[in-house]
Amino acid sequence: MAVYFFDLEKAFDCVNHDILLAKMEYYGIMGIMYTLIKSYLENRHQRVKFNNKLSKWDKINIGVPQGSILGPLFFLIYVNDLPSVIPYTVSNKNSSIVLFADDMNVIISEPYIMNFERKLNIVFQIMKEWFDSNLLSLNFDKTYYMQIITKNKFLNKINIEHDNKMILQTNFVKYLGITVANTLSWKQHFDTIIPKLNKACYIIRSKLYLSNDALKMVYYAFFFTQ
Repeated sequence: MAVYFFDLEKAFDCVNHDILLAKMEYYGIMGIMYTLIKSYLENRHQRVKFNNKLSKWDKINIGVPQGSILGPLFFLIYVNDLPSVIPYTVSNKNSSIVLFADDMNVIISEPYIMNFERKLNIVFQIMKEWFDSNLLSLNFDKTYYMQIITKNKFLNKINIEHDNKMILQTNFVKYLGITVANTLSWKQHFDTIIPKLNKACYIIRSKLYLSNDALKMVYYAFFFTQ
């Protein structure tokens, strides 16, 4: 089994308005709601201020506002059709896509090693073609694949290449705040958070100088978030 971890360059900033609106129509968003969303996206301009100097106004044709309520929703609509790409193209029910905002992962399972490398390359090519057709840019330096193995099993030597660029293989990766190891062991994650918790423990020891309310704030800031 292997997992792809795809990273997109400025994912929210690359959402094409025409493609987004076309997908919304396909999903049945029409009438006043469609008109309001189109008005929200179109005819926006921006400029940059640097050293008290302003650039010229430039029209924005791509991107959804980050930090807004609608921004993440628009991005989810934009990538909503992605999970349907793999099952229809790769004839194996054991391949699936997991999406969480702009974090995109593909889980691939193949019992036969001879087909494993071939399937990994096919899936990557499918994903890359979808990114290109939707005008999203893949960050090769932060895109990895990881083979899931048992502790007593050796990694298979697999090369995944696209446009003369090799996709990096990793033994562990940080995903949604958790360090995931290729053996599915928690050791790497514990090794990452223990030093942070040790520092937090030192702060908690200062309870003689802090009120209970302040200690609760320290707990939620340093312990609870880990």
